[in-house]
Amino acid sequence: MAHGPLPDTDLTRHRRLREQGSLDRADLDAILDAGFVCHLGVIVEGRPIVVPTVYGRGEHDLYVHGSVASRSLAGDTPVCVTVTHVDGLVLARSVFEHGVNYRSAMIHGVPRRVTDPEEKTEALRRLTEHATPGQWDYARRPSRKELAATTLLALSLEEASVKIRTGAPDDGDGPDAALGLWAGTLPLTSVWGAPEPDPLLLSGQPAPAHIARREGTRHG
Repeated sequence: MAHGPLPDTDLTRHRRLREQGSLDRADLDAILDAGFVCHLGVIVEGRPIVVPTVYGRGEHDLYVHGSVASRSLAGDTPVCVTVTHVDGLVLARSVFEHGVNYRSAMIHGVPRRVTDPEEKTEALRRLTEHATPGQWDYARRPSRKELAATTLLALSLEEASVKIRTGAPDDGDGPDAALGLWAGTLPLTSVWGAPEPDPLLLSGQPAPAHIARREGTRHG
């Protein structure tokens, strides 16, 4: 489904390094789809906390596992959810020009607690499939008791800020080029390793295909 550009609001407006900002909803979706861990920022009893947790993307909402932070989320409590991927170091000729190649998204809003059993089941499916495609149909699904004990938050994707930095250092055509120092980028990639079986599994029981085939593939 096609979406319009992301809104330019007081919270999402790029005030620094504007050339790295994006209002393209497709860039937001790509950043969210590339990961499964986010950081949920919220005020708890007057103090800020940032909670790492898992998420799954819907068409209009980001579903977040919110059991830790949910005790403070009542009424109109605003939050900020961030997702960041580091793609490499940018090593320039001067320390001042050093940087990072990255993709990041910040989603702002007031989350709602997911209470409808059907939506909660669908949200859990999205969280599960987001991290490990194929696992929802392979593993036992949540019981009614487990579903009731799970806290999920839904945060609209309507107000989000995206920034992306790619490429080489910016000082190649400046005075520091005369120093004769090496400059460039040091890429960083994450790769899934071989599945490690639970020691209590029956000897020789193989990993299912949807897990085994991820070995050696890139994450992020």
